[in-house]
Amino acid sequence: MTRNAYLCSCNRTMPFAATALTEAARAAGADRVETFEAMCQHQLERFGAVLEGDAVVACTQEARLLTEVAADLPKVSTVRFFNIRETAGWATEAPFATPKLAALIASAMLPDAEPTTQVSYKSAGQTLIIGALADAVAVANLLKGSVSVSVLATTTEGDTAGELPATRDFAVVTGSKVRATGWLGAFDVQWQQANPIDLDACTRCGACVKACPEQAVDASFQVDLQKCKSHRACVAACGEIGAIDFSRIEAERSGRFDIVLNLTAQPLFTQHQPPQGYFQPGDDAMARLRAITEIVALTGEFEKPKFFDYRPRICAHGRNRKSGCTQCVDVCSTRAIASRGDQIEVSPQLCMGCGACTTVCPSGALSYTVPRVADLGAQIKTVLRTYHRAGGKDAILLLHDGEQGAAAIAALARHGEGLPARCIPLALHHAAAAGLDAWLGAVAYGATEVAVLVTPSVAPEYLITLNAQAAVANRILAALGYQGARVRIVDERELAFPAWAETRGLGVRVAAGFNLSNDKRGTLDAVFAHLHEHAPTPVPLIALDAGAPFGAITVDADRCTMCLACAGSCPEGALADNPEKLELRFVESKCVQCGLCQKTCPERAITLVPRLNLVAEAKKPVVLNAAEILNCTRCSKPLGAKKMIENMAGKLASHSMFADERSNARIFMCADCRVADLYSEEKPLDIRDLPR
Repeated sequence: MTRNAYLCSCNRTMPFAATALTEAARAAGADRVETFEAMCQHQLERFGAVLEGDAVVACTQEARLLTEVAADLPKVSTVRFFNIRETAGWATEAPFATPKLAALIASAMLPDAEPTTQVSYKSAGQTLIIGALADAVAVANLLKGSVSVSVLATTTEGDTAGELPATRDFAVVTGSKVRATGWLGAFDVQWQQANPIDLDACTRCGACVKACPEQAVDASFQVDLQKCKSHRACVAACGEIGAIDFSRIEAERSGRFDIVLNLTAQPLFTQHQPPQGYFQPGDDAMARLRAITEIVALTGEFEKPKFFDYRPRICAHGRNRKSGCTQCVDVCSTRAIASRGDQIEVSPQLCMGCGACTTVCPSGALSYTVPRVADLGAQIKTVLRTYHRAGGKDAILLLHDGEQGAAAIAALARHGEGLPARCIPLALHHAAAAGLDAWLGAVAYGATEVAVLVTPSVAPEYLITLNAQAAVANRILAALGYQGARVRIVDERELAFPAWAETRGLGVRVAAGFNLSNDKRGTLDAVFAHLHEHAPTPVPLIALDAGAPFGAITVDADRCTMCLACAGSCPEGALADNPEKLELRFVESKCVQCGLCQKTCPERAITLVPRLNLVAEAKKPVVLNAAEILNCTRCSKPLGAKKMIENMAGKLASHSMFADERSNARIFMCADCRVADLYSEEKPLDIRDLPR
């Protein structure tokens, strides 16, 4: 199937000549190129006549119209739309942006990434509205008939109670201290009964209102407990209905709902990004209208991508109830990740796909899937290779999210100078979804700078993470002599100032030819090797700050007893024993600096050394410590490390069970010989000698 490009100068507002557009598309690999000046207007008929094959169309503004044209054409296989107007054409440097244009076209022509696993939600539209009675009832009246509605009227001091609706169209309960967990289709809500009158059971006959001597019951059919003097006349008036029971106050109640609309100022979810199906519009009328509109559409079955893969085998979160790496738990802005013993548990229904957990994961146990690193790497490689082949130099790869980041770039083109000609934008699902492997992979492919655009919506945790990861990348690049080449976190407000993109760094002399893989450590090994091979200053060791995901360990031989507990705790296989002799071996390239070995060591003999070792020996095992083997004193079978056994014997010497010489001597025997010695004729077994 042919890959065809359809390019438009948008009424000649982009200074690209038709020949330049054609050359750029040819450089990107297009089989056929058609150029237009107004494909959405007087050239629309021609557009339909020439459209065929796998088509990429350089117009996003009129995608709906052009899709309708393509829908009736049997010769069209697929149609994809991409933006060259705001990303390249509407810019001060547009006349020099032909290489970038070729890169954008090449990116658009890449096949879609393989689909990932889907996460399902099922909602019947059962909506709980939480708020002051009058407020919640008013909104419930707007939603009733579209979805199933329940009202939880919250009571706080100073609230005006309001009046119950004349007809029972939806359930109304009252409560305080409301709590909620869950997501769309599965919200569990708990609250305390705030009033003795159960509005579910109440017939609203008004008998209690008339009977109360203090007038503590009004049209809301709730008791004002400050006025109530405990006469309980209301209870007698209610009679067999049984809607009034003062023992209900502060009783725990709960319910499951598909959707939660919280009209109060007190959030039920305090994380930066609450779960899908939860709305808290506040007092803003427009925000409430948007929430109501969305709620009406949230009935049925829904799917979203599962944004991550988790491989617990290499997860460095914990071992043997010792805590190691917690970076993914700490960074998650949706609280989708929780510690579950030695591993983590990720709730895919809560995950919004920011990808920050995969960015900080040192081992690659958590990996991103939308797209996978292999697919993102292929896109970066294609973009930069096409850019350079078309004559481009000093490329800046600008990573941004596909919504607010794209809007910021578009605003810069409409109201400012637009992006520089050497700045190639690449959309991600979220700005935090790419990390060291993708960033440094881009430098290995020839980018002199990688910029990550962050907007005000980015969670504070992500900004901290992105800056920390960028600091590691820049330390490595600077040490290798790539002066000016760097990873930069760019605030949206910086885009309007040309200074952010004026630095021209020193990149690799030869672009890498390998592909990035979904194995994070394997990809980083390949990237580091390439950057080191072509580095202006190929230093073997680069010192890093504590917390970096690369490094070595040192072992205090005087303290170490060779118990090898550290080897058993290492999730990455960086520490291991030698099956032939008693040695502790270490492979530095596998170490993720999780600290589990340090925390496991009973002698506190291990120290972490954050650094990046770029010599080949880092991938080979080295001996950190060795010990003399002690043999069983009775049968001469190898028993264990001499130092460890002697240390153990010293600690047990003061114990009553090992006070006599013969009991102490059994410490230096193997298990079989200890039993044999107990049953020996030299000293018959006495029950009094057995441990109690």
